Parts: sequence; structure tokens; C-alpha cells
Amino acid sequence: MRPIRAARLGTAAALVTLLACAPAAAAAAADTDSAHDKGKGRVITLIGRLAEQTRFPVNPGGAAAQGDRTVFRSILFDKDDRQIGETGGTCTTTRVADGGAEHCVVTYTLPGGQLSVQGMVFGHLLPGPPPSFDNAITGGTGEFDRARGSVHADTIAPGTRRFTIDLQR
Repeated sequence: MRPIRAARLGTAAALVTLLACAPAAAAAAADTDSAHDKGKGRVITLIGRLAEQTRFPVNPGGAAAQGDRTVFRSILFDKDDRQIGETGGTCTTTRVADGGAEHCVVTYTLPGGQLSVQGMVFGHLLPGPPPSFDNAITGGTGEFDRARGSVHADTIAPGTRRFTIDLQR
């Protein structure tokens, strides 16, 4: 049986877990407004802490297989450790050789809207902390309508990732 990856936060962001604290929400909304209204890029850095994760293996109790799926939810925090949202998504194993590969689809719920993110994570079957990854922002709602850009995720502790959201308008 392969080990459960405690920090599988697809953004991924991960991708992902996002926002719900009034002061943080106002600050985050103001930051994203400037990117939305002025057509400029914006970088948002969040910390995601894994809240729930369930694995659906193709071969229960057996080796990793193509089609294994992980469903997760993480809580997002700002730089002042205030909860500001959440992220949730699914990752499906597409390759088991060479450390594995999985495709992830994640939604980040932030003050003012949501971001849709998807992409590949490589090396998730290797021992040690989950690997860093970069996924594409494919769209959004509300203040993130027509958002593009990327999310970079780094594992910083067991069950904890830093998400750097690079919004391009």
C-alpha cells in the first residue's frame, strides 16, 4: 500500500484552499481589484493547510496505478495567519513510472470570487515531501473574471504548502 501524501494540495493550488476573514478579505479584494481594473498583474501569496484528503485507489491495498484519484480540501491563510479562504480539487494519476504524474483540477475560493486552476504534478509517488509544481489559471469568477496566470506551490511543512498566485490580466 503506498503512503498517503499528506500535503497533496493541488492549486494548486493547488491547488488548492482559500479565503474567509473580513479584514483579510477586504485587503485581498482591494489587491485583486487593482489587477482587475488596471489590467496589471498581481501576485498573491497564501499558505494552504490540508484539512481533508481522501484517496480512491484503483488497486486498494496494492501498487499505485493509472486512474488513482485523490480528493482534497485545504484552508488558505494570508501572511498574517488569518484564514481567508479555501481550495479544493481532485488529482488523477496519469503515470506511475518515473516517480509518477497526476493531472489536478482545483478551485480557489477567495474574497470576491473564485479561481480555476489545472495542470500536472510530477514525482508525487517519490519518497519524501510532495514536489513543487506550477499550474495554469484557466479562469475565474467575480473579481477574477477572465483571470489568467499561474500558481506555484512549494511544500513548506507536512500538510502545508505556500501558494504563489501570479495573476495576469
